[in-house]
Amino acid sequence: MSEPEPPYLCPVDVPLRHLGGKWKLIVCFYLLQRPCRHGELTRLIPQVSHKMLTQQLRELEASGLVRRTVFDQVPPKVEYSVEEAERAALEPLVAAMCRWGLGYVDGHGGEILTTSLPDGFLPSPLKQE
Repeated sequence: MSEPEPPYLCPVDVPLRHLGGKWKLIVCFYLLQRPCRHGELTRLIPQVSHKMLTQQLRELEASGLVRRTVFDQVPPKVEYSVEEAERAALEPLVAAMCRWGLGYVDGHGGEILTTSLPDGFLPSPLKQE
């Protein structure tokens, strides 16, 4: 039997505990666009190691945010996607962070390598092509 989770310090602690760290929100950014295999995520996020990506995906799955689907075929195929029950809450959170990031870079400089987003994910004036 697993131990109960320690209490959250405040409401902000909930997303930080489940989405905190360097890679989880970036993984969610891509998985909100479409389901991906591990190798696809590795190509999309080349800075993350195989081990770290696996760990982050397992933690997102344990939190109930990401679904791991294993297809019965040879060779085996595993695909990750955002749990549909979490999509409605996660999408606006990631979109708000994207808007803030685009505005920050616009005002302070910097470069964003990927702004590929699903249609309707960001208001059109904030989209970059």
